Amino acid sequence: MNWQVEIYEARPDLRLSSSRAAAQQRSINLAISSRGIAALRAVDPSAAERFLQTVIPMRGRMIHDRHGNLQSQLYDRDGQCINSIDRALLNVELLEEASAVPNIRLTFNHKVLSADFDQRVLFLRDADSGTDIRVNFDLCIGADGSYSIIRRQLMRVVRMNFQQEYIPHEYIELKMPAGHDEHGNPAFLLDPNHLHIWPRHSFMLIALPNKDKTFTCTLFAPTVEFDRLITREDILLWFRNHFPDALSLLGEDKLLKDFEQNPRSPLITTKLTPYHYKDRCVILGDAAHSMVPFYGQGLNCGLEDVRVLLTLLQEECVVSSRTMPNSGDPESDSIDQRLFKALSRYSASRHEDVVAICELAMDNYVEMRHSVTTPAYIMKKALDHLLFSLTARGTTFLSSLGDSLSRIAFPTANPRGWLPLYTMVTFRPDISYATARRKAARQAIILTIIARLGTVGMCATSFYFTWRALRWLRSQR
Repeated sequence: MNWQVEIYEARPDLRLSSSRAAAQQRSINLAISSRGIAALRAVDPSAAERFLQTVIPMRGRMIHDRHGNLQSQLYDRDGQCINSIDRALLNVELLEEASAVPNIRLTFNHKVLSADFDQRVLFLRDADSGTDIRVNFDLCIGADGSYSIIRRQLMRVVRMNFQQEYIPHEYIELKMPAGHDEHGNPAFLLDPNHLHIWPRHSFMLIALPNKDKTFTCTLFAPTVEFDRLITREDILLWFRNHFPDALSLLGEDKLLKDFEQNPRSPLITTKLTPYHYKDRCVILGDAAHSMVPFYGQGLNCGLEDVRVLLTLLQEECVVSSRTMPNSGDPESDSIDQRLFKALSRYSASRHEDVVAICELAMDNYVEMRHSVTTPAYIMKKALDHLLFSLTARGTTFLSSLGDSLSRIAFPTANPRGWLPLYTMVTFRPDISYATARRKAARQAIILTIIARLGTVGMCATSFYFTWRALRWLRSQR
């Protein structure tokens, strides 16, 4: 769109080796799926294909029970998968792509202090020199994370409804080293094409594969559970009781080192509206909607923000050169009406989707740490996929959507047939999160009715055969 873009980052350049070690201490591995890939392709198809060369496909969950038994639960009947990608690697690749664009300038170690949106000025501090600077802008895009300074500044000029919740759980990152094959070469200790889960009702351990044959493991648990792990002996005993097979792969010394060096980090959900101010500012990603990581949609939703905003800018014919009206009203004339309308539409349309995925992510925590092991869940999933197979007119793959996602935010407003919720959320970027949630709620009612009818049928059948048996017994007297 020929905008001149200046990116200011408070931290050092992540491409420097000195920056990577600190970043990796509190980083849940990322899972990129169809929504994120569609967003990357909408912006730069060639860059998207380069990113996909660095991922590892995961075709399902591998459930590890307390006795070391394994159960594979595939994500999709047609082999669609989510992809594990190292957070630091993705960030570095994105920075490399951005730095290669002539009209983008990257500036590091510059922290935003405040913003005057009416005067279109940012105030920043150069961490290297300690000096404060002013930067003029036409449009400020805040993508500065869960504790966004731009969002805080936005609260001063808009009536923002804001809700923030820390859940009573935390996480700590662990590392599973690579093993070796018969030739002495590095090898995965677990199947690399699964997301591995050790569900333990109120807590869980997960493992995602990396290109160097290691696994990034994340332990999620209630804060009170972590508080009990005080000594080295406490940690080892707890892992021996709950994750004996994982402990043998992690290694006791490496586990204890990770517990000592890596911080316990909080889990937060943030919901707010609106996301913009006039034609001056808009916030995206975690700045607008932090979510817990249990649906693997944090990255995908943030990237989708960009795609949705891009489609709206195109629909409103927003251009980089600001053309101002001359109505005689200085306040009105200072606003780019096309840009203002695009940002207003973004706030109005995106909020319902963001709330939907934030709540679905929280619901999925219960599923991952507990429900996946229950017979009721397994039967429900089987029925879900059976109805999908019976009613689906064919699988909609990302490749079949063509360039429609570059022009329309969500082409499929009323999806037909039976569709599992996970399929809609993960593999159908043409369906909005809110639409997926509403459709899943209707299907859940149908599943409940079927289950009740099945229960009634089983009871009736049982009663019938009991009655026949009693009659036969009486006839034998």
